[in-house]
Amino acid sequence: MGNYNQTSTDFILLGLFPSSRNGLFLFILIVFIFLMALVGNLSMILLIFLDIRLHKPMYFLLSQLSLMDLNYISTTVPKMAYDFLFANKSISIIGCGIQSFFFLTMACAEGLLLASMAYDRYVAICFPLHYPIRISKRVCILMITGSWIMGSINSCAHTTYILSIPYCQSRSINHFFCDVTVMLTIACIDTTVYEYTVFLSTTLFLLLPFIGIAFSYGRVLLAVYRMNSAEGKKKAYSTCSTHLTVVSFYYAPFVYTYLRPRFLRTPTEDKVLAVFYIILTPMLNPIIYSLRNKEVIGALRRVTQRISPGKM
Repeated sequence: MGNYNQTSTDFILLGLFPSSRNGLFLFILIVFIFLMALVGNLSMILLIFLDIRLHKPMYFLLSQLSLMDLNYISTTVPKMAYDFLFANKSISIIGCGIQSFFFLTMACAEGLLLASMAYDRYVAICFPLHYPIRISKRVCILMITGSWIMGSINSCAHTTYILSIPYCQSRSINHFFCDVTVMLTIACIDTTVYEYTVFLSTTLFLLLPFIGIAFSYGRVLLAVYRMNSAEGKKKAYSTCSTHLTVVSFYYAPFVYTYLRPRFLRTPTEDKVLAVFYIILTPMLNPIIYSLRNKEVIGALRRVTQRISPGKM
């Protein structure tokens, strides 16, 4: 058993890994995925910054997605790895609040950003002549700043609540990070009203954007079906399938987790689902967008040749 060094104000994160050989294997796998996510997202940001041909609204939005994913996965995995290595699973209430704030900010902001990316593709394919006007640099900046600001405001409200309520003597959080909904299970007051606000936030920042994305891509697929150009159809289908893959991996487990009543949720199921939207999605995003996008692959070749001209 590890020494948790718990004080009267500390919480205990029970973690994701069991204390066995299987736990060590899972730990190594998660760390490997974390490193892949760091390298992949940093590379995507640098590539978009360095290659002038990627200085377009679509890739500006994509660079912000990579930035959010970097912050997203860095909010939870390093602490989880530290807890496993040093068997010290305690976290102060302030530390828990900071982790919750950044997690919720990234979660909500990414949900809104993905909707913005869907709107960008909808306008590009359905209204190509209007694209420079509807998705101007100013509109793109507004969508990005709006995502960050709205995510921060929502996160601040939830974090303030969980830092202000009293907790019972047992402060064990059956998760690998400070999830506000799991923290409610150890609160010493009735949190029914607050749980409705969690439901409302999930609806506003995840479910409604997902519905908007589904509508956008429904219109896109209809427009693609009417295209005469086989090359245009192929490119549009490739772009849509890429984005829909990302959306499915992110929204589906997130919405399923947070829209269910507490009595239908189990700690094990919550942890497994959280791995998808916290750990796997940040790793998959740069891989999916790079392997399925000819412009990104071309930019990678150009940047590589610029760095190593002797190998041209």
